[in-house]
Amino acid sequence: MADELILLDVHVSMFGMRVRVALAEKGIEYEYREENLANKSPLLLEMNPVHKKIPVLIHNGKPISESLIIVQYIDEVWTGKSPLLPSDPYQRAHARFWADFVDKKIFDAGRRIWTRKGEEQEAATKELIDALKLLEGELGEKAYFGGDKFGFVDMALITFYSWFYTYETCGNFSVEEHCPKLVAWAKRCMERESVSKSLADPKTVYEFVLMLKKKYGIE
Repeated sequence: MADELILLDVHVSMFGMRVRVALAEKGIEYEYREENLANKSPLLLEMNPVHKKIPVLIHNGKPISESLIIVQYIDEVWTGKSPLLPSDPYQRAHARFWADFVDKKIFDAGRRIWTRKGEEQEAATKELIDALKLLEGELGEKAYFGGDKFGFVDMALITFYSWFYTYETCGNFSVEEHCPKLVAWAKRCMERESVSKSLADPKTVYEFVLMLKKKYGIE
């Protein structure tokens, strides 16, 4: 019997994009269902009753939540093509460390750039740039974070590339000016069909953020 796969997601979510990239890398077919987070579907509430968040991958009726956990699950279940994590235990732990760093540092600082003003926004912008510089240092002269192959850390970070335009526009700065090698890496990743077809358009993300700012009275 063929696997039944359903992805509950939101198009502009950097977390959902990770799962889409992973599924594309593996060449796995699935049913995509766009969620409205202002009116969450009964299926989402049933499948992720703890956090009630996207993305959720439903595999033969069983839900898996949290993007990095889903990506690891995909890698463990579909082992035949494009390994996403290194086989060496130390390298695997190292990749998980940096993916966790992305979640802890990039998302929070980025969110504060578009939800805050003045000194708070300036502090968030500095925090984001400092975190991106650390990631650029980890990348070094490598093509990808894991070496010559696109992998787990690349997948964790590249989806934020869709949000760089929003961060830059709201915070009035340029990522490329501060981290040129990281932007070159992002452009390299975008040459992969799995990435380019899975990431939301930066202008669409910005329009979504403007809608949220208006809705919540953030000017």
